Amino acid sequence: MKVEKNRAVTLKFRLNDSEGNLIDSSDAAGPMPYLHGHGNLVPGVERALEGKVVGDAFEVVVSPEDAYGRRDPKLDVQIPKSAFPEDILPQLAPGVMFQGPHPRDQRKMAMFTVAEVLEEDIRCSANHPLAGQTLHFSLEVLAIREGSPEEVEHGYISGPG
Repeated sequence: MKVEKNRAVTLKFRLNDSEGNLIDSSDAAGPMPYLHGHGNLVPGVERALEGKVVGDAFEVVVSPEDAYGRRDPKLDVQIPKSAFPEDILPQLAPGVMFQGPHPRDQRKMAMFTVAEVLEEDIRCSANHPLAGQTLHFSLEVLAIREGSPEEVEHGYISGPG
């Protein structure tokens, strides 16, 4: 059986940046299941997996355009500390994520990552933390099965198996 749309695929993976620093892996949490062809992985990885079979182990380098996109400087903002509830301010530190109105469209929500806590403002970004990075994946296909009707309907695998 090959990796193709609507198939449940289980992977072992390692993700490194261009300098070889480990960003994430399946080592701690165990193999990762996903439903192929539903946008559950970055596009460059999903394309690389197309047609693979159980036992295939390979590496793929994914450009920012095929991963989390280029950094958009318009998504880097400074928010006055006065915009946050007083009890939240002590929790805001570099790397902390929070949800708020999108910088370009206040009717939408975005996830922000705190970059720096300044005297009067919080400098943060709505860019994905890996935006602008070339990503290096080591992948191994461990299992492939047909996705259940429920999984295909929802577009993702919702539980073990």
